[in-house]
Amino acid sequence: MKKFVSLLAALTLLLSLAACGGTSAESSAPAEQPAAAEESPFSGKTVSVMTPYMASVTTNQMVGYLENDLTAQGAEVNVIDTANDFAELASRIEDVTASGTDAIVLVSADPTQLENQLREAMDAGIPVFGVDSGYIDGMQVNATSDNHQMGELIAGYLFDDLMGGEGTVITLTHRPHPGVVKRCEAFDELIAANDKLSLITEQHVPAEQPINDAQDIVQNLLLANPDKGSITAILCGWDEPAIGATQACQEAGRDEILVVGVDGNEQAVSLIQEGTNLKATVAQNFQGMVDIVVEDLGKLFACETIATGEKYAEATLITADNAADFIK
Repeated sequence: MKKFVSLLAALTLLLSLAACGGTSAESSAPAEQPAAAEESPFSGKTVSVMTPYMASVTTNQMVGYLENDLTAQGAEVNVIDTANDFAELASRIEDVTASGTDAIVLVSADPTQLENQLREAMDAGIPVFGVDSGYIDGMQVNATSDNHQMGELIAGYLFDDLMGGEGTVITLTHRPHPGVVKRCEAFDELIAANDKLSLITEQHVPAEQPINDAQDIVQNLLLANPDKGSITAILCGWDEPAIGATQACQEAGRDEILVVGVDGNEQAVSLIQEGTNLKATVAQNFQGMVDIVVEDLGKLFACETIATGEKYAEATLITADNAADFIK
């Protein structure tokens, strides 16, 4: 079976190279056949959009943008969700590689956990892109936000503008996600740089039900810290835990606790506008990320060269002052 997959991979790579070569043959083609030159580079292409996190509102949103935009360009889109199961995701990458998909787009998943399978795909000549994922050598592009900068933006606003440079903090994180890791690193650096800030605890929030799980976690922490003023703020790696934390604070009557998140989730923005505990988030430009991937993938299919690596879509801080601008 491995020998067959290797032969199939070699054939795929050969066909891919042939499709982007042969300029002399093209020049000898009859002049009365220009229609193919106007055909979309996506026509006849199959793109596998793969994620373990479709349960996440923002991941679902990005997958939807990808499916709509790629289909509009003429591609056949195969969406695969493995419900937080990375072993299953690795297996499905092997499947689409063996079947000869024309491209893989990984959404909100750490490629280092899938490196062997992605290397097989790349060795077979299949371009691999990421949307709000990490980047490993051999991938084409990971379109994302500058997550470290977003971490600095939201933590800086919380620590300096909302807390006045002092107080106690709880962080809700999910370090398996590469973007959240970078945000957390920024949180860690800013907390360590100010001896008037004290970290009570960092709590991991699972990805399956982040709102409910965060609410439960914060309810327990409020019971352990019952005095008003014992918790100044809750800093969340993304918006869904921030929503859960806000719900827990409201139910407990702890309106003094400040909560912030990242993503620009519509429910989170509404809570900011309503004047709840949730005070700020950072809106990621998910459509902008998808635009980067679709544009570069189209160039590759048209046999053009693209710059590889991390590419950033600009993010925006949302507070009570501008939340209305982000409500649909």
